[in-house]
Order: sequence, then structure tokens, then C-alpha cells
Amino acid sequence: MNRADIMKQIEVVAAVIKHGNEIFATQRGYGEFKDWWEFPGGKMESGETPQQALIREIKEELDAEITVGDLIQTIEWDYPNFHLTMHCFWCELTSEALHLKEHEAASWLTKDTLYSVKWLPADEGILKDIEQQI
Repeated sequence: MNRADIMKQIEVVAAVIKHGNEIFATQRGYGEFKDWWEFPGGKMESGETPQQALIREIKEELDAEITVGDLIQTIEWDYPNFHLTMHCFWCELTSEALHLKEHEAASWLTKDTLYSVKWLPADEGILKDIEQQI
């Protein structure tokens, strides 16, 4: 039995919101990884598809509407206290405004600024795929 078999398992979705050649990133305002940067999203609820979970999470976290596009990648990552499965999707805003309800900061990043923030380790895992698309 490996470590992932006995660790707490968490399944989440992440929105890589693209606008032109920019990607939207948010800074955590709470918890063990406060001040680290991530792609917005969150835990899937029972019975939800990843796409439904993303639409709900972005509405809750950013008071914004999105369309969910293609799956970029599913990241499997072992944090010290849990194993994370994160489904990362390309998304686009269908509403103009974004309002930070849970994060302390946010930024639109370009290919040149993508690595200028301190990413959560799992989120950092998809930056190369994203970099090729912006």
C-alpha cells in the first residue's frame, strides 16, 4: 500500500481563465498556504460534473460567470496532509466583472509574468502547458 492509498483524498477543479494572452490567477487569503497563488476553483460536490463544479465555484468565489472549455490536465499531487486530484480546464468569462470574495489579491498574468508569483505546488504543475497556449 502506498502513501496515497492511506492519505486523505481531495478532488478539486481549477479554472484557467484566459482573456486574450492573459491568464487569471488568485492569491489565497487563508489557511496553510496563505499568500500563495492558485487558479480559482474548489472541491466538487456529490453528483456534480467537473464543469458544473467549476461554474458553481467561480460564481461563489468571484461572482462571475464562465464557460468551461477543454480539460488541460489532471494533476495528482501529494501535499503533506492529503492527496490532491485537480482537474484543470480552460475557461472564459461570460461576465465582465470579477469580485474577490475569498482571495486577498488577483492578477492577469502574461507569458512574461506567469512565473512572477509564488504558485501552489500542484498549480505550478500545469504552467508549462499554459505557457504554450498564451
